[in-house]
Amino acid sequence: MPYNIIHLLLYSCCLLPLSCGYGYAQQVADEQFHYAISDPAYPVGNGSVLLFDESHHNGSTLRGTYAAFGKLLRDDGYQISSSDGPIDSNRLKQIDIYITVNAMYDPEDWNLPARSAFSQAEIRALTHWISQGGSLFLVTDHMPCGAAVQELAAAFDINVINGFALRKDGLAELFSRRKKTLLPNEITDWPGARIDSIHCWGGTGFIVPAAAQVISRLDDSYSIFLPTDVSQIKRPVPATVPSLSGRGIVNGAYLRFGRGRIVIFGDGAPFSAQLQGIKSKKRGMNHPSAGQNAQFLRNIIHWLDPNRPADRY
Repeated sequence: MPYNIIHLLLYSCCLLPLSCGYGYAQQVADEQFHYAISDPAYPVGNGSVLLFDESHHNGSTLRGTYAAFGKLLRDDGYQISSSDGPIDSNRLKQIDIYITVNAMYDPEDWNLPARSAFSQAEIRALTHWISQGGSLFLVTDHMPCGAAVQELAAAFDINVINGFALRKDGLAELFSRRKKTLLPNEITDWPGARIDSIHCWGGTGFIVPAAAQVISRLDDSYSIFLPTDVSQIKRPVPATVPSLSGRGIVNGAYLRFGRGRIVIFGDGAPFSAQLQGIKSKKRGMNHPSAGQNAQFLRNIIHWLDPNRPADRY
């Protein structure tokens, strides 16, 4: 597949409909999206310090499809900036929450074997920092993003699947308490900000250790396809492509690690606000069915925030 097509597909934060074959519809940030916050966590510019990873060929940036993500958190009082180099212990000492979204090893090569976007030195620095009280928000997505964070996630006993999670019936991916795919927990039951449903768009899944708390999960309505080569990404998915059932697979979870905290999510689109294609179809927090996605993001950051003891669990 030509590089420019791979590049645009990946930077969309989610898999475009497979019926498009190797075509693509460019996605851009929805500059009109605004989520009004009546109760910001901090006065503007006085909150905890967040570092947004843009050093690992990330498919999402604060100037791109995650512009609304950055604006929402700034409106909530947080200080957020993007990284400009590999992560190390000195940089981590200056921040409270490290956020990485759709990191990848090589945007030109989706194929196996899997390769880590994070060096062993970075993984050691992150695990030590988290154990001492730091917080990590790890957002990944379908192949090759899953592969790129497998070694980082494995440091916390999380097994990320490098595949494509797709509903068998092609219907909208609404995770809800009613369907028991969105579970009650510290994040979805945040005081005064209960979350009953979230909207997702594909992504991948993972297996979590017993100590983790599940936020959202796949079920029998999903298959996770495991291609070895990007040429296999088309609809219908070839019968020769192996797959897993979604049963027992998680796509959102959190855990404590030493004195620190981690949230991991297997789809990047829910925290973006995008317009796709010539019809400017909404995808992310701006979608009509994603009315609670923005508050869900706030709940995640509030739970991760080490400087909010008054309302932390």
